Amino acid sequence: MGADESQESVPTVNVRLWRADAVVLFDRLMSTDLNAVPITHPAQKQALADLLSRFEWACDVDITDSTATEIAAAQEEVAKDMGW
Repeated sequence: MGADESQESVPTVNVRLWRADAVVLFDRLMSTDLNAVPITHPAQKQALADLLSRFEWACDVDITDSTATEIAAAQEEVAKDMGW
């Protein structure tokens, strides 16, 4: 069984994100040293790495190629409705 076949048997979930959230999360993950993130279990670091990988693999190119101006605009958009 190849790697692709074994991945097909793994249960998955679909998450719909507001585009601005996706831009902010992708930027954060790209700029984070995952070795420096506090974790209580190695799976937490792996899950963050998997999330980054899925962003790179599955997201529109416009998200992964966001400019600094687009990232700043997305951060403003997300932050304006925080409510806390």
